[in-house]
Amino acid sequence: MSVIESAVLGASVKMCIVYHSAYGHTEKVAQHIAEGAELAGAEVIAMPVSAVQWEALDVSDIIVMGCPTYMGSLTAELKLFMEASSKRWLARTWQGKIAAGFTNGGGLSGDKLAVIQQINLFAMQHGMLWAGLPFMPTGRGPSDINRMSCFLGLMTQSDNASVEVTPPEGDLETAVQFGKYLVSLKQ
Repeated sequence: MSVIESAVLGASVKMCIVYHSAYGHTEKVAQHIAEGAELAGAEVIAMPVSAVQWEALDVSDIIVMGCPTYMGSLTAELKLFMEASSKRWLARTWQGKIAAGFTNGGGLSGDKLAVIQQINLFAMQHGMLWAGLPFMPTGRGPSDINRMSCFLGLMTQSDNASVEVTPPEGDLETAVQFGKYLVSLKQ
């Protein structure tokens, strides 16, 4: 649907962000993705895996999934969400929707890529269309965009510090820009 058709029909892009966040860092990243998407004109519902709104996911245009990186893998809570989607997988309910992923971890690497790959594979199983992170890294400092140099999805770092001070400014700005970018794919 073109931008003109969307305006005429009064439709807007619908995004759902489903996440698990044990200490608040991943939720903070989800909120910044939502902020960017809303700035781009999307209707956004951010939901923890403990309060999944299946109907909202079913009618969304974009589904973004994220969790902390634990022991080089996704969290059990996000995995349970994935497994609970099996009826939608069988019915191909989410086929053709845009999908994206994000993760946060304490360490600079911490095997975050494995989490993004697991979310990517899950989306592919559903027949979704994967959208990566298209931004060139601007450096490695805490205020730089895509400082983790990941293109498959969004990676952020909390450096084992409190949610009040981490993830750093550049990681959060990358999340905002990622939200805007994802909405642009449907406009």
